[in-house]
Amino acid sequence: MKFWPFHAGTRRPWYVKLLWIPLLFGLVTHWDFALPRVNVHYSQAGRDELRYIWNVQDRIDKGGMLPGGGATDHGALFPDDEFFMEFSWWSKNTGRNHCISITPQWPNTHIYLNADGDIDRREKSGTDVHRLAECRWDRAKP
Repeated sequence: MKFWPFHAGTRRPWYVKLLWIPLLFGLVTHWDFALPRVNVHYSQAGRDELRYIWNVQDRIDKGGMLPGGGATDHGALFPDDEFFMEFSWWSKNTGRNHCISITPQWPNTHIYLNADGDIDRREKSGTDVHRLAECRWDRAKP
């Protein structure tokens, strides 16, 4: 009785080898889907636009969130000891600054802001509070 695979010694058709090309192309172009994401959700009942700055180790992004909107960014697949992610936001009208340090968790970390622009820390809010800390580089409180 022979125990090796029955297809051993036979050649695959040439078109089967070409199936690796789209697979490799997909991996190269869509690798960022594997990164842990952080999503910030601003309440529909919000009063004014919030401005924000993402500070993620090697890049800084700026933008704005309207009520009902949000912001998202991604962390590192294999973060080292020096990795950090900080999210700062403020309203032009209230003048109060907020800043949090985030440890992203794969696949997603969610942060919900209430109508005042504060972090919604209620148990059923959906905010991953255990992934948040005070900023290391900014004195603004969460």
